[in-house]
Amino acid sequence: MIEDVMIDAEVRMEKAIEALRRDLGTIRTGRASPSLVERLSVEYYGTATPLNQLAGISVPEPRLLVIQPWDRGSMGAIEKAIMKSELGLNPTNDGQLIRITIPALTEERRKQLVKLVHGHVEEGKVALRNIRRDAMANVKSLVNEKVIGEDDERRAENQVDELTKQFVYEADRVGKSKEQEVLEH
Repeated sequence: MIEDVMIDAEVRMEKAIEALRRDLGTIRTGRASPSLVERLSVEYYGTATPLNQLAGISVPEPRLLVIQPWDRGSMGAIEKAIMKSELGLNPTNDGQLIRITIPALTEERRKQLVKLVHGHVEEGKVALRNIRRDAMANVKSLVNEKVIGEDDERRAENQVDELTKQFVYEADRVGKSKEQEVLEH
C-alpha cells in the first residue's frame, strides 16, 4: 500500500520535472535551438497545430534556425505565428525555407529571462509540493482505513518528504543550468 503511494508520487514528480524542462526549453538564450519554436502554435487550415508537425526544424549555425515546411502553403501561417510569439524573432522567407537569425541578448533582456526561469522553477516546485500533499493525504487515508499503523505512517511521511526534497533539488538544478545558459554570452 505504502509502496503504491510512493511509486505514484515518484512518477508524478518525474513528470513535473519533465514539464519544467520543456517549459525552460522554450525560453530563448543567445543560441539557436529547435525547442524554441517546435511547440509554437500555428493556425493551419483553421486548426492550431504545433510547428514541429508542419515543418522540419534544423540548426545549421549556432545563431540560425531553419524551418522547412512540408507544405509550402503553410509558410505564411508559420511566419505569422513566429512574429506573434513572445520570442521577439523576425523570420525571413525565401519561398522554400524560413530562416530565423537569433540576435544576441542584451544584459537587460538576460535579466528578464532569468526572472522568467525563476518563475518557471517556482511553478515546478509548487507542482511538486501539491504532489507531496496528495501523497500525504493518501497515507492518512490508509491510516484511517486501518490498513497501516502509526509507525508505518511516520515512515511513509518521511519517505515522501525525502522524495520531495530530491525532486525540489532537481528542479533547482535544472533552473540553475538554464540560468547559466541564459547568462552566458
